[in-house]
Amino acid sequence: MPAGFIESDAEEAALGWLETLGYTVRHGPEIAYNIDGGERTDPGYHDTILQNRLHRALTRLNPGLPTAAVFDAYRKLLRVEAPNLLARNRALHRMVVDGVNVEYTRSDGSIAGAQAQVIDFERPEQNDWLAVNQFTVVEGQQSRRADIVIFVNGLPLGVIELKNPADEDATVWKAIEQLENYQTLIPALFSHNAALIASDGVQARIGALGAGKEWFKPWRTISGHDNAGPSFPELQVVLSGAFQPRRFLDLVRHFIVFEDLGGGALAKKIAGYPTRSMSQSRRHCGPPISRWKPRRRPAPISRVITPAGNRETSGSASSGTRRVRARA
Repeated sequence: MPAGFIESDAEEAALGWLETLGYTVRHGPEIAYNIDGGERTDPGYHDTILQNRLHRALTRLNPGLPTAAVFDAYRKLLRVEAPNLLARNRALHRMVVDGVNVEYTRSDGSIAGAQAQVIDFERPEQNDWLAVNQFTVVEGQQSRRADIVIFVNGLPLGVIELKNPADEDATVWKAIEQLENYQTLIPALFSHNAALIASDGVQARIGALGAGKEWFKPWRTISGHDNAGPSFPELQVVLSGAFQPRRFLDLVRHFIVFEDLGGGALAKKIAGYPTRSMSQSRRHCGPPISRWKPRRRPAPISRVITPAGNRETSGSASSGTRRVRARA
């Protein structure tokens, strides 16, 4: 690695790769509450959804729905009651993928039902892609600042934790531990999460919500056809490979599985890296993994099991201007 390469350099590099993919990049303090250009709705940083972006996306993607139905979908995406973080994540994942069930009153007084689209999976460019660095979240008495949060239509679907490459003790495994701590201390940030990234600037791993270290794995390809060469940093490979908008939407829609294990236990799995593009994998390898029943269960790259009754409190592309600042 280059001499003097530090965490803020890794962060700036990551933001640069995301910007190249079509993401708008903003600095966390620049979107704070009640400032010019701010987007957050809570002065205390308790909000984790960019609510104006979400409402605009729902309105844009559902032109046939009345205002009341759009607001119903918006309200349901903001809060879901569930016994633990993973159960809440599954409920919200279903809304993101399948749409939100809404009801509204027709002009004749009858009640109509519909599904409000949250993300346009067929036309990625119709969605709002945003990367925010140094995103502060306060929950209870805890205040934490995520290195980079990926928002799609205002929903925080990705969290990236980076460690200082110049610090021999700040490994990729420490980054994973940090993500685990965040899930306990500020779980609201992860209610909608689809993927977690951990990197020390040299190594990079992708994993699912709640997964242990052993389930975080490298992503091998950028193009989806061949493994990336050794000249490509692992962080660039996972961001350019998994977070390219169309591939990321394929990952969210077809390659995330929630499995009921019985007795209230729940496992979340995210597919390993493909050997070709995800769209081609769907065409050539049969039905999506979420509906595929193999003879032998494939090993996922990430898995977490939540025992019955275990609550998280028990310890468990639009244009924009990019300005990046080092962490204070």
